[in-house]
Amino acid sequence: MNNPLFYAVDRQSHAENVRDRIQVSLAIADAIALKSLLAECTPPIAPVDHIGAVVSEVGIPINPQQSADAVVQFEAIRCILAPSSPLPKASPSKRSGSWFDQQESKDLARMVQHESGLHTLGEHLPLALAIARLSNAGFLPEQINDILRLPHYAWYKSWWYKLDANGQFTLPFQRCIRAFHYPDGTLTLQYKDFFEREQPDCFTSLPQKVLIVIRAEQRGFAATLRDVNQQRAALQISTAILICDRLSDLEAQAFVQQGISLYPACDEVLPHPANCEQCGRAECPMNHRLDSPVLTCRNFLLDSELI
Repeated sequence: MNNPLFYAVDRQSHAENVRDRIQVSLAIADAIALKSLLAECTPPIAPVDHIGAVVSEVGIPINPQQSADAVVQFEAIRCILAPSSPLPKASPSKRSGSWFDQQESKDLARMVQHESGLHTLGEHLPLALAIARLSNAGFLPEQINDILRLPHYAWYKSWWYKLDANGQFTLPFQRCIRAFHYPDGTLTLQYKDFFEREQPDCFTSLPQKVLIVIRAEQRGFAATLRDVNQQRAALQISTAILICDRLSDLEAQAFVQQGISLYPACDEVLPHPANCEQCGRAECPMNHRLDSPVLTCRNFLLDSELI
């Protein structure tokens, strides 16, 4: 496996408490860093463009004597709004009364042959929250305006894509959305889907949790695997990432076979708590500045560690 995780690193890099450093990094990491963690581990948890909102929680109690290092929660995107209709277009001269019209009708009937039940996206929502939910799903302001201004019981039709077996957004389906308005100014948003084979399993995304375990420096394979499995069972989280600094290729393969993704502790995706006054990187414009606003930095290096 061609990854810096599987090579020995300088012992000097372990002068600080690695577990504390990584936990602090996870606690203060922004969405970009957390998405990188999920997308750049081996094997990846999800592609970056399949990850929505993401947050981390550090030091989760399991029992009075034990706590999990961290849990990352994210929205796994499963459906996206299509930029245009998936039906093929023909020139005006070939449309009316042509074979193309018949084929288009057949394609449409095939893609919407099954109907889902009625789902509620939000009930008695304030107008601002209803707009936010539709906007987060990908609707443009003019489309949101059309949805909210529909007559009572009328539907707004839109085309969407859901994931195929290869994890690509290629399977089209049609979604109908309506809005009920109440005298108090709130709205209820409902939708139903029309699809070819399998029903979409969510509106746009599903909540997922990933256990993060930081391997102790002298912890062996069996003990580490036991730690991961105990925490997975206690928290009821099947997906896990193991952060560690050195692994043999055989160990790496064994962890992956046990359903554990791997992430190198020596990687610089997670930011470090930073103090520009004590940083040794003279090329940085914030170097040694007392008034620096920087709190975290991926390039922070203490003066004492600079070689």
